[in-house]
Amino acid sequence: MRKKVLIIVTSHSVIKDNQATGLWLEEYTAPYVTFVKNGFDVDVVSMTGGQVPLDPNSLPEEEKFEWQEAQSKLVNTEKLADVSTSDYDAIFLPGGHGTMFDFPYNPTLRSVLEKHADADKVIGSVCHGPSALVNITYKDGTPIVKGKKISAFTDDEEREMQLDLHVPFLLETELRAKGGEFVRGDNWSDFSVRDGNLITGQNPQSSQSTADKVVEALNDKKNA
Repeated sequence: MRKKVLIIVTSHSVIKDNQATGLWLEEYTAPYVTFVKNGFDVDVVSMTGGQVPLDPNSLPEEEKFEWQEAQSKLVNTEKLADVSTSDYDAIFLPGGHGTMFDFPYNPTLRSVLEKHADADKVIGSVCHGPSALVNITYKDGTPIVKGKKISAFTDDEEREMQLDLHVPFLLETELRAKGGEFVRGDNWSDFSVRDGNLITGQNPQSSQSTADKVVEALNDKKNA
């Protein structure tokens, strides 16, 4: 049976003073293409449905043919709350600063991820996508990141972007506060980590390696 992956993306489009933000495109397209190439069924939903806002800084100078199918899925997405998520083998959460504003506080996303974690299924995320994980717990109330190796956009990288004062919280700091064993590479370097069924990547440069680790985790389950 083909594995099923659900990619959940942000719907938030502004970070400060009308500065546009949203989904960081590569963090979505590279995993999407990778999952499809590996024979997985991939569905895409967003927090509020409809067209997904893209961070303008993430748009490539020239159109990438291999991203076309992935991008077409962002034109008119279904709303997460309207979709049954129980039969997905993996959930993947791309980043972009938009996620910092709608991922941590959405009750539907929280419920979906908590059920997925309790079922011991694969959760992958990259850059600001792990903002979805900061409030997620197992049934016994333990944060799912507690004691786990986890990576995400670092506080240093946020300060270098000069956006540290414009996000609701610093992601690295919050993941550490929830008991995560935060690991990282140099700023803007490709760094991702897998701890069991939890896979996280540091930044846009880590999109591909994070996706590859999700594939590895799903294949491990298939071969178990």
